[in-house]
Amino acid sequence: MSSHSGRVALITGAGRGIGRAIADAHAAAGARVAYLDYDLALAEEAASAARKRGYEAIALSADVADDTAVTEACRHVAHTLGTIDILVNNAGISPKTGADGKRSLAWEMSPDEWRRVLDVNLTGAFNGMRAVVPGMRDIGRGRIVSLSSVAGKTYCDIVGVHYAASKAAIIGFTKHLAGELGPYGITVNAVAPGRIDTPLVRGTAPEANEAARLATPLRRLGSPEDVANTCLFLTSDSAAFVTGQVCDVAGGWLMT
Repeated sequence: MSSHSGRVALITGAGRGIGRAIADAHAAAGARVAYLDYDLALAEEAASAARKRGYEAIALSADVADDTAVTEACRHVAHTLGTIDILVNNAGISPKTGADGKRSLAWEMSPDEWRRVLDVNLTGAFNGMRAVVPGMRDIGRGRIVSLSSVAGKTYCDIVGVHYAASKAAIIGFTKHLAGELGPYGITVNAVAPGRIDTPLVRGTAPEANEAARLATPLRRLGSPEDVANTCLFLTSDSAAFVTGQVCDVAGGWLMT
């Protein structure tokens, strides 16, 4: 039997990059997977590819910052696939300025840009949690994994202050929820990726990516699958006694 057989997983930001790798890994492990993305075309392409491999997958579109849209999406998943007992809060943004892919400096950042990043990266995780926890409590089990970042634990000159603040907040969000939800059989953990080779990262200045590679003891950028495999462990029965933890997947970069 596959490790996640009988489970229902909702992965946000699942249309590409890390999110798609996480969703694909759960589908391959036997879960029924909802690929949720802001861009419905990307979600449909990813879910269709999973179905062609014989997996059970559906595609949905929602802005995770919109609590009503997230609640409706989760209701649809529960109706179509069953009660969601795995949530991976992966959706996130890290705006850059100009063609050189550089971050916005704190004192030049617009309030609208600040708010949008916090709304997606932090409030999006809250909205997802709020929508799935009642069902998890009812069945007495659940796994919630949220994507933080090493930039949420120490200074990283590649990202903006809004991204760093949102990813640091995810750590506090995770530890608090682990305490609240533990009595209901729900584990809550975070994964903190380092520099991962994704479309988002490829939009960054090449010299910044090379500097990160050279500063990484393993001397490479991570792959989306590196992150996906860690998430898959945290949502499995093998991690049943692991909660409130932040797991770096960074090749030793920015060790804290």
